[in-house]
Amino acid sequence: MTEQRVEGLAVEEPEGIRAIEAGAIAGRRLKYYDYCMAAFAVILICSNLIGAGKVAEVSLPLVGAVTFGAGILFFPLSYVLGDVLTEVYGYARARRVVWVGFAASVFAAGMAATVVAFPPAPGWSGQDALAAVMGQAPRIFAASILAFWAGEFANAFVLARMKVWTKGRMLWTRTIGSTVVGQGVDSLIFYPVAFLGVWDTKLVLTVMATNYLMKVLWEVVLTPVTYQVVNSMKAAEGLDVFDVETDFTPFRT
Repeated sequence: MTEQRVEGLAVEEPEGIRAIEAGAIAGRRLKYYDYCMAAFAVILICSNLIGAGKVAEVSLPLVGAVTFGAGILFFPLSYVLGDVLTEVYGYARARRVVWVGFAASVFAAGMAATVVAFPPAPGWSGQDALAAVMGQAPRIFAASILAFWAGEFANAFVLARMKVWTKGRMLWTRTIGSTVVGQGVDSLIFYPVAFLGVWDTKLVLTVMATNYLMKVLWEVVLTPVTYQVVNSMKAAEGLDVFDVETDFTPFRT
């Protein structure tokens, strides 16, 4: 480990990794950033389009029946990717990915609404099934876009600030801490906006609380994976980005 300084902040880095201020990353060739952006958008759209509208229930030993939204199985991966992006590339690069996910979600919502609205051809019997599955898509996507936007920016902000406070140490504190905040904001917005008046209010509250706890638990379970991915990507890029002087407004790309 070698001691390095980033705008007066003393940090320790492994050999071969250079600590830099987030502004210095502009114009650099990054090996995996674009792949992370694409994966983030795909996971976000699929989780909201395929899984968000279904309520599932499983029986667990010692716990009994647990009711949850099926999207919980995959959506937390977007937060893990968000953590990786902010940790490896900094808040500004993560901010760009959030806006890409936002734009992709808007397009998907518009496409879903358009496809459902078109009158079916005579003899095609799938309209009712399509409407049943996709009929809530505009509302779900509107709730998802708002919740995702607020939650992901909260997540990235907390992680970036905690990274500076901890001088890059104790990654687990900021991945879990940022998820507690980000997923809390996300859940408090998404479930009421998407499902109040559609589901029973008690069910909305039950699913919201259960999904929030499961998302945070997912982050805890995936912490070793996050460590491995973050360390591997930092080594591949040769960089460790710190948001010491970053402008944290969300309204930039």
